[in-house]
Amino acid sequence: MSVTLDPPSPARTTLDFDALYRGARDDVFAYVATLLRDRGAAEDVTAQAFERAFRKARSYDTKRGGERAWLFGIARNAALDELRRRKRAAALAAEPADVTAPATDEAAERTLERAAVRTALAGLPAREREVIALKFHAGLDNAELAAVLGVGVSNAGTLLHRAMTKLREAVDDRS
Repeated sequence: MSVTLDPPSPARTTLDFDALYRGARDDVFAYVATLLRDRGAAEDVTAQAFERAFRKARSYDTKRGGERAWLFGIARNAALDELRRRKRAAALAAEPADVTAPATDEAAERTLERAAVRTALAGLPAREREVIALKFHAGLDNAELAAVLGVGVSNAGTLLHRAMTKLREAVDDRS
């Protein structure tokens, strides 16, 4: 009995994992930290996400989306696993102080604006925080956003628009 193996699908490609890691690690951390609102847990989940991605690198298929969308899908699942394990609300992590910036009125104003945005973000539902984090922390375009969330591209754009509108309104209400 002879067994023939089909050649690999032409859509599959060799994933340059080192380059993907170097190019996305900070974005993945920022995204996961936004979801978890706990910097320490975000470090652990980010490491788990890259570990899962490394183990699954052979399963990456260009037909299903770009490398970053694939990676952020894995990071999203790892973060949701952590949230399910904890089953409790995490405290919003404080932003580290910028020790290199001089203390000025402008810097104080930026600090207040960031605090207002963080507070407004904390008041949004988890799904809307996630959409904003994927777009602005991860830098995903709407097609990649749609792939991670499992929705259509136009739906991803609508979700983002609604979330940003709510965020702007919440920030304006606090000002």
